[in-house]
Amino acid sequence: MIARIKTEFIIYGMLLIILTLAMHPDILSNPLARFDIMQSRANFAHPFLYTTIAYIAILVIRIIGSLVMKIFKKN
Repeated sequence: MIARIKTEFIIYGMLLIILTLAMHPDILSNPLARFDIMQSRANFAHPFLYTTIAYIAILVIRIIGSLVMKIFKKN
């Protein structure tokens, strides 16, 4: 169970990094400027909100895929 939770946290963290780099490519060139903008606008939660929505969408796809695989393995 602990291994499963660690795996899900790794997936969530990687998704957070990928989405951050996709939405804000300038974070690699000047990360302090990006963090200053984020601090001045006080929008700290939006990366986690978008990542959670994407994670839930991927989770639903994974669950559906798992159910389909179980159906085909029974036959």
